Amino acid sequence: MTAPLTELTDLTARQLLAGYARGDFSPVAATRAALDRIEEVQPLVNAFVRVDAEKALAQAAASAERWRRGEPQGLLDGVPVTVKDLLLQRGGPTLRGSLTVRPDTLWTEDAPSVGRLRAHGAVLLAKTTSSEFGWKGVTDSPRHGVTGNPYDPARTAGGSSGGSAVAVAVGAGPLSLGTDGGGSIRVPASFCGVFGLKPTYGRVPIHPASPFGSLSHVGPLARDAADAALMLDVISGEDSRDWSHLGPAEPVRDTVDAGIKGLRIAYSPSFGGQVAVNPAVASAVRRAVSALAGRGAFIEETDPDIADPVGAFHTLWFSGAARTVQLLGARQRETLDPGLREVAEAASGFSALEYLAAVDARTELGRRMGRFHTSYDLLITPTVPITAFAAGVEVPPGSGLRRWTGWTPFTYPFNMTQQPAATVPCGVDEDGLPIGVQLIGARHADGLVLRAAHALYESGAAAIPAPALGRTDETDETAERLSG
Repeated sequence: MTAPLTELTDLTARQLLAGYARGDFSPVAATRAALDRIEEVQPLVNAFVRVDAEKALAQAAASAERWRRGEPQGLLDGVPVTVKDLLLQRGGPTLRGSLTVRPDTLWTEDAPSVGRLRAHGAVLLAKTTSSEFGWKGVTDSPRHGVTGNPYDPARTAGGSSGGSAVAVAVGAGPLSLGTDGGGSIRVPASFCGVFGLKPTYGRVPIHPASPFGSLSHVGPLARDAADAALMLDVISGEDSRDWSHLGPAEPVRDTVDAGIKGLRIAYSPSFGGQVAVNPAVASAVRRAVSALAGRGAFIEETDPDIADPVGAFHTLWFSGAARTVQLLGARQRETLDPGLREVAEAASGFSALEYLAAVDARTELGRRMGRFHTSYDLLITPTVPITAFAAGVEVPPGSGLRRWTGWTPFTYPFNMTQQPAATVPCGVDEDGLPIGVQLIGARHADGLVLRAAHALYESGAAAIPAPALGRTDETDETAERLSG
């Protein structure tokens, strides 16, 4: 049986792999379909930085031959994948959204996570857009311009992994690799209606080290939690280039469907009234919580004993921004995103004692969350208290906010504590824009977060309409036919 190429863009990574194994279609067909989607949507959403169709098709052809012999190379052999353009990928430039990066250097090294995708046979389709050096929670940059939302290109895709979220949402490969230093996987995944996971810090090795230090994590964006678990198993583990990696990790792909009966889940709708949440977001998140209760979890509405750590986060994050641009000359600095230049200049006045005070605040936040998780297996919040706003600006117009952290209060605290946190789509607002629910676990409890996320998919709570620029209306029927 041969599936039309337009239908292949609707399938999960697991469904593609099952189809390859049965001989229903080939990695070449899936790759061509994904490349066609990129060509179709790029003029509308500007989510892709570099597409090398010739290389991708050559990788797909090699994968097809391995499948023909019954000798797949790894867990993702032949699956089309995109990579955020902050992560090194040998054979082409990593421009980081900045006019200060020279493209004409020798690019010979993969980041650890990219190298693992390559080793497992994934087809590397394209690099995706980011804000400049990933510094803010939306995706626009001096080098590549503005990335639009697949549900409404005039709205932001979120950021800084906005291109990766768009890629998954529109069917340009079922998996993408992103980074998250304050919400940069979870925010765009929430705004674009896909799944995103920030793993425990150190589970996925990083090289070169981020200038934002241990705030920055690498993780998957995917169609669903089961696909993300598969990808996490591929990119996790040891790498000698990262002294902070956690070493061997227990696989999660085989336990994602273990259920959540008996889990103790804390539900915090607004961090104790500290956050103003859009009513549509609040209602959708509450429905998702009810779905988990229906699957046997014990739910208690309560709040973690934490105050907003935004001051400490700004000290740490803006210091990373200053380090990023420290060696640039005056002429190069003039080309930077004005917001990045502003926060870097502000951070240049921080003292060592101020920085260490922020480290102390981070330590205390981690201690409080560690104690909280002795009573609760998971914490649930909205991912973002609002839905996608106008593209091309850092904060919602008319909000009075100064920086992107003003509208992401649920995400950056858990970069400070290094906990695993995921976002799952749970509805849409009155304009049809996606809403996300965030699931947070104790450090190292990545498998538990994925199990709860998978339960939301299994319950139907994560089902939302596809974007107008996304997959076909026959997604469920197609997936059932091709996997059955």
